[in-house]
Amino acid sequence: MKKILITGANSYIGMSFENYLNKNYPNDYQVDTVDMIDGTWKNKDFSEYDVVFHVAGIAHQKETKENAPLYYKVNRDLAIETAQKAKKEGVSQFVFLSSMSVYGMETGTITKETVPCPKSNYGKSKFQAEEKLAELRDNRFKVAIIRPPMVYGEGCKGNYQFLTKVVKKSPIFPRVNNKRSMIHIANLVEFLKFSADNQLDGIYCPQNKNYVNTREMAYDISKELGKKIYFSYLAGIAVIMLRPFMGILKKSFGTLIYQGTEDFNFTYCIK
Repeated sequence: MKKILITGANSYIGMSFENYLNKNYPNDYQVDTVDMIDGTWKNKDFSEYDVVFHVAGIAHQKETKENAPLYYKVNRDLAIETAQKAKKEGVSQFVFLSSMSVYGMETGTITKETVPCPKSNYGKSKFQAEEKLAELRDNRFKVAIIRPPMVYGEGCKGNYQFLTKVVKKSPIFPRVNNKRSMIHIANLVEFLKFSADNQLDGIYCPQNKNYVNTREMAYDISKELGKKIYFSYLAGIAVIMLRPFMGILKKSFGTLIYQGTEDFNFTYCIK
């Protein structure tokens, strides 16, 4: 039986991964979760676990000067301290949940050669954590860094939730053709299982097999909600004209993808 410790309570991805393993492989995995907020995790014995999956972090918040230090304290420093403890206590693999945000791109195509250049405190703190975690890697301690694009699925927060609210409130949606790398939560937890089973070591960018069009996703959401929605060419033209000047439109209607490869069904390894 493989033993996995999820560091970070109440995480959407962490809870989804735990539920997936408990439901489908109850006799193959022991999954425990530890809260990272109050510091009691420091007294937790990591030595009994094969894998530590670190999901604790700050995201989906408006960045301000006041909360900037918190991003580095939680997303960077806490991750490094957790990995150091895991290595010291004999854990064989540390899996770090990073983000596509480390590239600092709002539009474009990300390839294996694309150099990360984060712009936000969220992206910077994640990338700085990645750099320090890589220094801990050796033959007995593997570090898998996961950089997923936008995650979606039932109960998911973030941009997908925002899109759902727009579809609920507006009878009109812009008709714009774009491509986005995304990953459904079911695919992500399957990849996380693959990562643990194979003791992956390196940087990985999991995504769905097919790119997603924002307009098509809005249509699917409207069908789920049982709501009729009109896709407007005029609204689409307006979005295209305003998109270069508005970050929210770049995120929602721009093209941002990981270049697809055949390395895995829905992911590739950078190094």
